[in-house]
Amino acid sequence: MSTPCLSHVFVYGTLRRGQVNDINHLAPAPVLRGTARIRGFLYDLGPYPGVILGGDEGWVHGEVYAITPELEAQLDRIEEVAPVPSGEYARRHIDIEVDGQVLRCLVYEIAAVRIEGRPRIPHGDWPQR
Repeated sequence: MSTPCLSHVFVYGTLRRGQVNDINHLAPAPVLRGTARIRGFLYDLGPYPGVILGGDEGWVHGEVYAITPELEAQLDRIEEVAPVPSGEYARRHIDIEVDGQVLRCLVYEIAAVRIEGRPRIPHGDWPQR
């Protein structure tokens, strides 16, 4: 039996530990690699947040997990990027430093049109809103 190829995901909102869609309640179980932060801006969309990547001044806090392809497919369905994309989120891959190691991570970025008129979370930490 071979070990599945693992990829990494950065979660910043409802998929974080203790949140409504806690990734740790999904199967196959992810492996926490650590906490991290990325450059970007976090927006409050009511029951969930959205991140816009980039910029020089904002930080978004979250967790990085190693995940299997099966779990990645589940996340795509939760974020509505598959099987039929809703247009709300897009899959992005960025390099994130976790405990001194750079990992290529999947991040679900919100479409810019979805944040119009929505408040920014200035500290970039969804559970602390």
